[in-house]
Amino acid sequence: MYQDNEGGAKLEKNKFESSISELKKKTFLSAADIESYGESSVTPEYQEAYRRSIDDPEGFWGEVAQELEWTKPWERVLDNSNPPFTKWWVGGEMSVCHNAVDRHVASGKGDQVALVHDSPLTDTVRKITYSEIKDQSSVTPEYQEAYRRSIDDPEGFWGEVAQELEWTKPWERVLDNSNPPFTKWWVGGEMSVCHNAVDRHVASGKGDQVALVHDSPLTDTVRKITYSEIKDQVSRLAGKLASLGVTRGSRVLIYMPLVPEAIISMLATNRIGAIHSVVFGGFAARELRTRIEHAEPTVIIAASCGVEPNKIVRYKDILDEALCQSDFQPNNCIIFQRRRVLECTLEPGRDIDWKEALEADPVPCVPVEANEPLYILYTSGTTSAPKGIQRPCGHAATLCWSLRTVYGLKKGVWWAASDLGWVVGHSYICYGPLLAGVTSILYEGKPDRTPDPGQYFRIIEQHRVNALFTIPTAFRVLKRADPNAKYARRYCSKSLKTVFIAGEHCDQDTRQWAERIFGVPVLNHWWQTESGSPITAPCIGYNVKAIPPHSAGYPVPGYDIRALKEDGSECKTGEVGRLVAKLPLPPGFASTLWQADKRFNDTYFSTYPGYYDTQDAGWISSEGAVWVVARADDVINVAGHRLSTAALEDVVLRHARVADAVVVGAPDLTKGDVPLCLYVMRPPQDDEEMVAESTVTQELIALVRHLIGPIAAFRKAVAVPALPRTRSGKALRGAIAKLARSQLVKLPSTIEDPTVFGEIKIALQKFGYAIDAPDPEL
Repeated sequence: MYQDNEGGAKLEKNKFESSISELKKKTFLSAADIESYGESSVTPEYQEAYRRSIDDPEGFWGEVAQELEWTKPWERVLDNSNPPFTKWWVGGEMSVCHNAVDRHVASGKGDQVALVHDSPLTDTVRKITYSEIKDQSSVTPEYQEAYRRSIDDPEGFWGEVAQELEWTKPWERVLDNSNPPFTKWWVGGEMSVCHNAVDRHVASGKGDQVALVHDSPLTDTVRKITYSEIKDQVSRLAGKLASLGVTRGSRVLIYMPLVPEAIISMLATNRIGAIHSVVFGGFAARELRTRIEHAEPTVIIAASCGVEPNKIVRYKDILDEALCQSDFQPNNCIIFQRRRVLECTLEPGRDIDWKEALEADPVPCVPVEANEPLYILYTSGTTSAPKGIQRPCGHAATLCWSLRTVYGLKKGVWWAASDLGWVVGHSYICYGPLLAGVTSILYEGKPDRTPDPGQYFRIIEQHRVNALFTIPTAFRVLKRADPNAKYARRYCSKSLKTVFIAGEHCDQDTRQWAERIFGVPVLNHWWQTESGSPITAPCIGYNVKAIPPHSAGYPVPGYDIRALKEDGSECKTGEVGRLVAKLPLPPGFASTLWQADKRFNDTYFSTYPGYYDTQDAGWISSEGAVWVVARADDVINVAGHRLSTAALEDVVLRHARVADAVVVGAPDLTKGDVPLCLYVMRPPQDDEEMVAESTVTQELIALVRHLIGPIAAFRKAVAVPALPRTRSGKALRGAIAKLARSQLVKLPSTIEDPTVFGEIKIALQKFGYAIDAPDPEL
């Protein structure tokens, strides 16, 4: 009997021989031919190699291994003492990656093409050289060394970083962590953020370089302002503020749209050692009043109006209403009249025209201690106790350093597609780019409606943008409006080198679409209002040019990130837990909450003593890469299984007919919670046929079941005309979940369109939810 090695099918010997005999009858070759062919095919070289591999395996395979580069020689070639668990080249150490990539680059083959990706499905052909592959490896020695130093020697590391700025008084010590979490950096050191962001560049000969480009399709204007022009306007506005009683430590509240005058106001406030508080222009009178009463500004700087695609937002009217309701009154208000759009009426004795304010005599910079407040940024305004993030002036050093090391931009044009009312606007529209001496783009428009989906690409071409920072929602909007990139192809994006995304989860279908359309890597990173700059990222300045798929990159130097269980113990590698950062936190992190030290400690540091609680859920790989799966509140517990809403949304958004989607947890008597999906269907393009909603819904249920499994219990999905999002693009998942539970929903004034909740309520009622839900309130 004959048997295969697995003990499988058996063949009787006579049947086997019979099969061979039949095969010989059918061949066209004679026995002599076969013998002749066999003799000619076996060469002496093969015979010798084969003989040696059998008779002298250690010698043969010892020579083979010499073709690679080893960091440690082997002790013996063969160890067959425990067959079949044979070991080869025992004790020898080498890197497969080094031998597959680095070795070839070092030998001069860096420009040779290593990979060719030919995809007729996406109509692309990509060629990647060995050098390019090496550059895109994840963790580089440069990053590892910088990160190690930041953790092991924070004083030495951040002491060097701070040298990039000019200080009027040197610090006495780099780090004072005697009262955590109220850590202080560069203690006793004094400098002016305004000087380092503006005056320093003018003095070094960059006065004629463009600092700000304001591109506003809403007003059909493009303005370019140089560093010298900014210095002149900032110093004069600072002089006016000083004459109105603004001094070191005073507050100035800024309520303006995305215009250069808002940045000039921020810098002018800082120039005289005061503290600014920028309020997002979408906030209504009630939220504005709350901030005014909490910050108690000596002066308020506002614009006459803001511009939206279909309306004019009357900022001055909102300000007047807020002041009428407020128990606190500022000394004065400076009003920037947008005369091409809307001119407002000034209040005699209180209001001052912007042009008049700029007639004041210029004043020099007032240096302040590194730990004094640079600004207050409020993160919520719908409660009686607003939460004002207090940022230290020393953050300037971190921002200047981060533009070079994290984003890899030493010079050129930078565009953060955000608003000055959010932390991105503070860090990477205003301070970061100006401190680094590059050009910053201010785009007053929408991705798709001002007037078409080609505006992002027009700006990149027209202003030669080198790096773009935006949110994934912007790409979803572009993809929905221009899925075949007809508008995008009108422009050339060759100046663009990198695209960064943050602020929310980005599904892979959207990311891959963006990479294909923009032609550059789309890199995810993670940070928060509290951090003020990235917590994890691909640090391009340290040559980290790629990160593991779906991850948010590696910890930025200064952040010791851990994943903890509810009991405070550390999670295993790859296990989802609460993401935290070990104290001390790096410079630039929020120093406290304005006038609320106890709340600061209780909110962020009481749950896990010794750690900052990010309130995000995620996991960490063995290599140190971080995956942020959701806000801790966005993890659904389905029959004891914790599921990320982001992971479910990622699958839903893979469907070709889905343009946008959110998943929330809805109550279930059996499983506790089950996922509930609201999605927006993409309109058919060109010759596409209409697809029924019921068909898409069933396909989504099948898709989730296939890619995640029955464990997800994903059976409830419904199409809606639009999803509720804020003007910054964030989906209001919490509001949807509350509505499903028939709870009262209070909407933020930053919501794009509150009327969408009417359709959402109807959709939820199809599943028996929101039956007794009151209508959401603004």
